[in-house]
Amino acid sequence: MNQLKRILSCAILTFGGFVGMAQSKSIDNSHPNIIYILADDLGIGDLSVYNENSKIYTPHLDKLAAEGMRFTDAHTSSSVCTPTRYGILTGRYNWRTPLKQFVTWGTSPMLIKDDRFTVADLLQQNGYKTANIGKWHLGLNWTLKDSSQELEFYSGIKDEYPFEQIDYSKPLKKGALDLGFDYSYLLPASLNMPPFVYVENDKVVMEPTSISERTRAENPYAYWIKGDVSDDFKHEEVLPVFVEKSVSFIKENAQGDKPFFIYLPLPAPHNPILPIEPWKGKSNINPYADFVLMIDDLMGNIFKALEESGIEENTLVIFTSDNGCAANANFKVLKAKGHNPSYIYNGYKGSCLEGGHRVPFIVKWPKKIKANTVSDATICTTDFIATCADLVDYKLKDTEAEDSYSMMPLFNQKEGYQREETIHHSKEGIFAIRKGDWKLIVSPNSGITAAGKPEKLKEKLPEHILFNLKTDIGEKENVAKQYPDKVKELKLLLIKQIKEGRSTPGKAQENDSISFPWVQAAFVTEDF
Repeated sequence: MNQLKRILSCAILTFGGFVGMAQSKSIDNSHPNIIYILADDLGIGDLSVYNENSKIYTPHLDKLAAEGMRFTDAHTSSSVCTPTRYGILTGRYNWRTPLKQFVTWGTSPMLIKDDRFTVADLLQQNGYKTANIGKWHLGLNWTLKDSSQELEFYSGIKDEYPFEQIDYSKPLKKGALDLGFDYSYLLPASLNMPPFVYVENDKVVMEPTSISERTRAENPYAYWIKGDVSDDFKHEEVLPVFVEKSVSFIKENAQGDKPFFIYLPLPAPHNPILPIEPWKGKSNINPYADFVLMIDDLMGNIFKALEESGIEENTLVIFTSDNGCAANANFKVLKAKGHNPSYIYNGYKGSCLEGGHRVPFIVKWPKKIKANTVSDATICTTDFIATCADLVDYKLKDTEAEDSYSMMPLFNQKEGYQREETIHHSKEGIFAIRKGDWKLIVSPNSGITAAGKPEKLKEKLPEHILFNLKTDIGEKENVAKQYPDKVKELKLLLIKQIKEGRSTPGKAQENDSISFPWVQAAFVTEDF
């Protein structure tokens, strides 16, 4: 409780000591500080700035949009956690890796390979101090008690929990510091996936001494898988801890001689849904809505730290989500209260439908981006690294960021943004491709689960599902039979971009080989 009180005190402090600095701080022409905030399972309709019928009021994030640019057609590269994170950090579609469906676990090996260039590498090599604070969920190469098993363990993706093999007393064999981050304070996977420990600079802060579990029967909103937990790890405190760490990093580096980059992937509002006082019960809707209010308030602390430390003008802040809202938010209760986390879109987390991957995306950079602007351009979260490359005048190599386009022309409200097509990917590995108003879902019955079993569908779906989003944003009418030429065009384009290992201009690249038990790729066609 003492730690929680300290966290809450920090959450409401005024940073009074920094007011003087804010008044005397001068803005120069150096590269901007960058903060990339990634919510976890937050629906596009959960922010009141995106949803005129929202029953959840998010004033701090609404203000961020009013002071910056709001994107209405932003998409994650996948509709689940791990794949989207891979795409953000590498600028490469997740399904080009061995991970073709679902996600990694807390004890899975690192998904990002040694030769893969990341946005942290890019910024670190161009003078930035880089930090990763928050939910990692990309795999970690833990040190094992039996080192002879490490090579086999690190070679692929394991759907297992070998907790008894991990030597928590030793540093990671590979973690965030190996991917371009100067500082890291992370949660290994989701807040519902063990091990439940903090890892700072690739070392476990406190070794686990017990086992923790909470079942769905105990709390349908807040449950987690049985696994190792350390004494300093309290599920309810994790979100405030990460925000506190981020505020401290901002304060410590605001007056530094280097710009900084913070990658802040939040563990919320993903299950376990854990709003605490003073947010608990605040929404009068359900715990999920309370959790969203808690996120909004804590984001306000970060924005306030930027303002009062005098660096707001030349700091680029991006706020988005890793996919749509998850079913455990209890859609039935939310909709009964008049709130739809997916807004006007069909589907939710895991789906190829818009509600699975169309997300809020807000960008603020007072020095460069005009306030209260809206962009309807179709963007993808893989576009971050090319944008950063543009910022620091770095020319990406053919082997880097193969699916990333710079958003700088959009920020400047000029011509030149080059993305024409976007590939979507579902939890089960089903592909869709979007170009303009048209969206094609291919082989929707071919998805398989992480266990390698066919996904059970209520009814068999057509091999091709085509939507015209201009006339059917709710994705209710399949018009594939009416437009066979459009189906062929989009399918061939999808095949081309898969086979060439890239969707941006450049030399063709190899996709990673499949090297894990659930090997069947979801998209199967004779045209490959």
